[in-house]
Amino acid sequence: MARILVTGGTGTLGRPLVERLLGDGHEVRSVSRRPHTGTERPRLRSYAVDLREGTGLDVALADVDAVVHCASTPSGGDLEAARPLLDAVTAAGVPHLVYISIVGVDRVPLGYYRTKLAVERLIEDSGIGWTVLRTTQFHDLVLQMVKAGARSPVVPVPTGVRMQPVEVREVAARLAGLAAEEPAGRVTDMGGPEVLDARELVRATLDAGGRRRLLMPVRVPGKVGAALRRGGNLTPENAVGVGTYAEFLAERAGGGAAAH
Repeated sequence: MARILVTGGTGTLGRPLVERLLGDGHEVRSVSRRPHTGTERPRLRSYAVDLREGTGLDVALADVDAVVHCASTPSGGDLEAARPLLDAVTAAGVPHLVYISIVGVDRVPLGYYRTKLAVERLIEDSGIGWTVLRTTQFHDLVLQMVKAGARSPVVPVPTGVRMQPVEVREVAARLAGLAAEEPAGRVTDMGGPEVLDARELVRATLDAGGRRRLLMPVRVPGKVGAALRRGGNLTPENAVGVGTYAEFLAERAGGGAAAH
């Protein structure tokens, strides 16, 4: 079994990835600004590291076989965090870096997407053995966006925009498999099982949470809106995900977390 370091190990993707790697028998090191807390677990070590500073990365990376870079901040800073990480990975002689990216980073001109694409390019040019997996949006992100909009009695819904949400645990399983293999470069994109209209997603989320809201159609302007309406965020030819958004909502509703 391998020794694998996960950045962003306490995040939406990091947590299920850590669990999957442990379940597969690997030794896992989790790096995040807020490390895992609670009872110590066999084969899991946590490190509190701010990637933008890089302090402590050398210790966390010692004798590591692979790094899965999941840490990401839509508000900014991914590029600034990637540079010291790549420097530290190179200095430690880690042979494999796996990076999680987003379907459409080269087609949808959002600032966050452009940054993710820039990080991809940085990794490709680093000289490190690398693997990049692009996926569509997680179910969790769709839920978060709808919940944020539902704070108002009127929920804006982008017209002509479709999404292909994917189950985060399935992405974690794919990343775990890639991390245990040899560097593969850019691998096949991964999308959820269904392409759904934004209105369908919003209505389903509100219904699951027992909320009644007025839906207001909004046209996303400019090049971003045009790219989304063209389906630049989709990969229907790679709809390999299994869990549907409806199943995700049902599971969350069972735990009292759907759209509340």
